[in-house]
Amino acid sequence: MFYNRDLSWLGFNLRVLQEAADTQVPLYERLKFLSIFSSNLDEFFRVRYPSIIALSKLNRKTRIQVSGSSAEDIPEEIQKEINRQLDLFGAILLKEIIPELKSRGIIFYYNSEIRTEHIAEVKEIFLSHVLSFIQPIFLDGNSTHTFIPQNNHLYFVVSLKENNQGLLKQAIINIPSNKLKRFFILTPIDGVEQVLFIDDIVRENLKYIFPGLEIIGVYSIKFNRDAELRLVEEYSGDLLTKIEKQLKKRDDGPPSRFLYQNGMPGNLQLFLASAFKVKLEDMFAGGRYHHLSDLSSFPTFNKDLTYQKLKPLSSLNIMDSGDIFNVLNKQDVLLHIPYQSYNPVLSFFNQAAVDMEVTDIYITLYRVAAESHIVNALISAAKNGKNVTAFIELKARFDEANNIKWSRVMKDAGVKIIYSMPEIKVHSKIALIKKRKGVSDVFYAILSTGNFNEITAQFYTDHVLMTTDPDIVKELISLFKFLQKKELPALQEAKTAENNKLKFDTLLVSQFNMNTRLEKLINGEIEKARLGHDAMIRIKVNNIEEPDFINLLYKASQAGVKVNLIIRSVCCIMPGLPAISENITIKRLVDRYLEHTRLMIFGAGDNAAVIMGSADLMNRNLHHRIEVCVAIKTPVCKKQLIDYFEIQWKDNDKAVILTSNLEQKKEPETNLPKLNAQNTIYNYLKNIS
Repeated sequence: MFYNRDLSWLGFNLRVLQEAADTQVPLYERLKFLSIFSSNLDEFFRVRYPSIIALSKLNRKTRIQVSGSSAEDIPEEIQKEINRQLDLFGAILLKEIIPELKSRGIIFYYNSEIRTEHIAEVKEIFLSHVLSFIQPIFLDGNSTHTFIPQNNHLYFVVSLKENNQGLLKQAIINIPSNKLKRFFILTPIDGVEQVLFIDDIVRENLKYIFPGLEIIGVYSIKFNRDAELRLVEEYSGDLLTKIEKQLKKRDDGPPSRFLYQNGMPGNLQLFLASAFKVKLEDMFAGGRYHHLSDLSSFPTFNKDLTYQKLKPLSSLNIMDSGDIFNVLNKQDVLLHIPYQSYNPVLSFFNQAAVDMEVTDIYITLYRVAAESHIVNALISAAKNGKNVTAFIELKARFDEANNIKWSRVMKDAGVKIIYSMPEIKVHSKIALIKKRKGVSDVFYAILSTGNFNEITAQFYTDHVLMTTDPDIVKELISLFKFLQKKELPALQEAKTAENNKLKFDTLLVSQFNMNTRLEKLINGEIEKARLGHDAMIRIKVNNIEEPDFINLLYKASQAGVKVNLIIRSVCCIMPGLPAISENITIKRLVDRYLEHTRLMIFGAGDNAAVIMGSADLMNRNLHHRIEVCVAIKTPVCKKQLIDYFEIQWKDNDKAVILTSNLEQKKEPETNLPKLNAQNTIYNYLKNIS
């Protein structure tokens, strides 16, 4: 019994939309949640929808083999749910947020005529700032074969008629929101701020683009294009070059969604479908404005309509000591980001770059900041004569170009670069520093649930363990040696060849021991339940989808193990089914920070096994990636992680409970005071810092 992964993901996006509808959320934060919803949906159509359509066209037997489901109507169900959510999106924006903006002294032009007082100003903006970026193209002759609308760019299709001949023409013009601002601030009227889409600035002044032609109709359009990289699964050739070539094609790839303004005549839809080689099943009616992820850039006017900023906490006076390595010589450090400052992580790499006793640095990089302090520290370290080895994952979706850029800069600086294998991603977030101390070496390790990225560390929740634990260090050294093999054979062959040397006990590494360790831990709780002891499994991950793991949790539930899950997005497990999963409870938490931690707790008491790391519980993570999780030993760190989970589990403000059909229900009303997990965690960490 598994719930469809794409419908469950849409449930998560609905939960995001519900935050936009929550009047207790500050007004500009509600706009941001609308933006996140829109951005998520665009990515869904780029990444998931093409596969959904392709799968639906396979025969029943093949569908079951590929996806475990024989359902033929999934695309129809998905589209129905998307349409329902888009209707809700429109209602929230038009009936709630725009009127609320007006009550706050901000007029947001939306589906409304430009006031007479602004006509001249809008014309001036168009002629002086916008027109230079406009590129009109007539869709006649061979022009449609040379022009390809780009992914997520905005366009108008304009129907025109020559006054003297009566011939109908079609033209397409770009809306240059990728070059200019999406929103323009106009002169206030009676002290009320005025905001206008660049779309409407262009629409209002089309006559200056097509002089002498009669404008019959104007319709906004947008393309989402398939974003999956189709790499040849082989070792020969330069993987970096292959990816670069495919990146250039990504924005010109096959359309996965053609979004057009509702009301466009049917004959024009068919003409555009033919001109741009769009399948009718990939055409979707939308509103007047597309790409509303741009709402995140809506002008703020310095109004106090956002969350009160929580200043990141300084942890354990680490920064006061001035020497991160000296702190780690005495104790493990566990950081809870973004509640606690990310500065100790930056200090870890910055100090390593200049410390004369540091000889070697090893790191895996999946997604790094555009102007990464960490990568710059690695470059400095290499220039300072240290041996720096960076494993770069070139296939980190939508970050491929950034990773390629940094890999070349680092390589030029003397960093040893190891690129990913074509058929497997390295998704682990690990680093190791070797420091000479007298005649011996000391190693310092970092293991994280999130990327080494100081930008996302400001709004993603993650755990970071910094340690000198010899067992962890020994196993990380083995793993980095494995990853450095220049001519790495097929992974299974490599595992066989290394079988006598590559052993993991403290670490759980996918492809090696993670699946068997997790199965053993679950079976341990099942055995406790059968003996009449307290048995509990607590898991917090972004996604759970892998069938074997889900079946193990069903088995645990049937044995009487209490299973509490906090799952942010994709959730294929069905809770509360009699005799199958009645001991499984699932919650989803969406708030100001993006929940990103991966945490697993096996056991009900102080001796519970606590594991954190990079892996979600999906087929791709457990079978097709290199993921690293770590068993936490230090009692203080274990307690913090267990407390962290329990605080989130008790949230009765932002948490929802998922039902057996994965509907989302708020916690039942009680006499207990409201507990917001993210605020409570901040205060909890503040008290122990």
